Amino acid sequence: MYSAPIWDPQQYLRHSTHRTRPFLDLLARIPELPAVTEGRSPRIADLGCGPGNVTALLADRWPHARITGYDLSPEMLEQAEKHYAGTTEGGGWLDFRPADAAHWTPDEPYDLIISNAALQWVPNHPESFPVWTQGLVPGGTLAFQVPANFTSPSHALLGELCETPQWRARLTGHGRRFVHILDAADYLTRLADLGLTVDVWETVYSQLLQGEDPVLDWVKGTALRPVLTALDGDREAVAAFLAQYRDLLRKAYPPGAHGTVFPFRRVFAVATRRQEPAREPSRDPSRRPNQGPTG
Repeated sequence: MYSAPIWDPQQYLRHSTHRTRPFLDLLARIPELPAVTEGRSPRIADLGCGPGNVTALLADRWPHARITGYDLSPEMLEQAEKHYAGTTEGGGWLDFRPADAAHWTPDEPYDLIISNAALQWVPNHPESFPVWTQGLVPGGTLAFQVPANFTSPSHALLGELCETPQWRARLTGHGRRFVHILDAADYLTRLADLGLTVDVWETVYSQLLQGEDPVLDWVKGTALRPVLTALDGDREAVAAFLAQYRDLLRKAYPPGAHGTVFPFRRVFAVATRRQEPAREPSRDPSRRPNQGPTG
């Protein structure tokens, strides 16, 4: 039976520089929000906010915004509340609430709904695009990025190891949970079908990791969480699984002269709801058009 992963914020943040860069790349492509030109405070939702470190970056760009980070993990929310909740320097507000992105619906109109490296945990997330975009104000934006490296050795080897006879009974399915991620073209089509103005792209980051077994250390904060949760409380099993997985990763990602290169592919999407056209003033059909002075 599958259980929601138990998250470790400190482990996740060990590679915060590499993990934050895609969010900054996403943020740079988001157009200005309607609230800015309308003279009001932007309303922003961050789905899957994690420990809150990137959610706080939204307040740097929109210092007057009311920003809410949503996450399913109590551990992540505790970290976010502790370090980032409250009034922002620009007079805005940042808070965090528990929510499952699989079932979240906008409770008010938003200028921006954003998600950073979270929707890969939500198998049905494309089905939520219609309700999320309907929750945007005219000119508002849905923006997200998702990892798309699930056929890379780091993830393929994890899935294969979980299916070996030694681990199959306890870990079947725990290493292959991301086949629902769409191709960039599929995201583009789905969002364009909703009448949105869409910008979709993908990037492969050639990340240079340092330290001993750095790829193992990376996945301990993300893809390995379901496995560690399933084996929680069985120290011998955890140690045995990690040792086997470590050896596989060492062969797949040998260290070089400058560190260990860990390529990481991600898909990005920025979809903006079109502004509603201005309505022409109603006309009384009984009145003749103005033909100018009649002399």
